[in-house]
Amino acid sequence: MHKINSKNGELLHIYFNSDSLVGNRIDISPDEEYLQVSCLSLQNGKTFDAHQHLENIRKITMTQESWVVVKGRVKVYYYDTDGELITTKELEAGDCTITFRGGHNYECLDDALVYEFKNGPYLGKSKDKELL
Repeated sequence: MHKINSKNGELLHIYFNSDSLVGNRIDISPDEEYLQVSCLSLQNGKTFDAHQHLENIRKITMTQESWVVVKGRVKVYYYDTDGELITTKELEAGDCTITFRGGHNYECLDDALVYEFKNGPYLGKSKDKELL
């Protein structure tokens, strides 16, 4: 797991490669973040207790986003909260990226299938995004 922090140490992004999983589970997101992401290695026959999640009141003040590459290759551009490019990373099948703060951009390098997750509700482009 590779964490990308701002100059003052604030967590902006995490890049995770599933090959680095040790054990059966790793919680990638810190507990205090809105978007919670974990990686689980499941063996044949593994099951969980059937459940549903309780309704809770949460105050969400920002959108956080995650991408999981299923196939292909994608280049991620990571920006800080001032819109300055920090670094880039190439993602392959099984890789995950999470943006907690700051900006990002993606460039498809090989035909890719990617799952995107973000907390909602989505308020539309004009209320949810600021272009860099």
